[in-house]
Amino acid sequence: MTFVNEELEKVASILGGEGAASVVQVLAKTKEATDDVIANDSGVKLNSVRKILYKLYDHGLVSCTRFRDEKTGWYVFSWKLQPDQLDAFIRSRKKRTLEKLQTRLNYEKSHSFFICKKCQPVRVTFEEAMDTAFRCSSCDGQLVGAENNGIVEVLSDIVAKLEEELYE
Repeated sequence: MTFVNEELEKVASILGGEGAASVVQVLAKTKEATDDVIANDSGVKLNSVRKILYKLYDHGLVSCTRFRDEKTGWYVFSWKLQPDQLDAFIRSRKKRTLEKLQTRLNYEKSHSFFICKKCQPVRVTFEEAMDTAFRCSSCDGQLVGAENNGIVEVLSDIVAKLEEELYE
């Protein structure tokens, strides 16, 4: 199996679980196959194979051709991997992740946060703390200022790394 097919298998397993990895393995071996053949060779149920194939198709990782079966008159779909689309898929995911992380970074930079010493996981913004007179809504303890420099630093590093990967 080539490096690209291995990467396709990893992406498929993230999208559709262990069964999706099996589907990609079968398609990598056969180059092109029907859903029946894929189900038989992978050991995954036919309905699951179809769901996986449609999910991979929606992301552009597989393609299909449709033809009519001479005997039954039914349409049959023949599926094959689209390894050339893997890079575009990964780039689009990275861009979406980058946008979300930039939004979170801007939120962290533009807000002051307060925590309750007793209820550590509870972190509120300045505005929320003002609404409760700087009292914890869970235990009625005093809210104190919390630094978020560590979070800002980590987010900044990840954003910088993703920007470097995407735009250089």
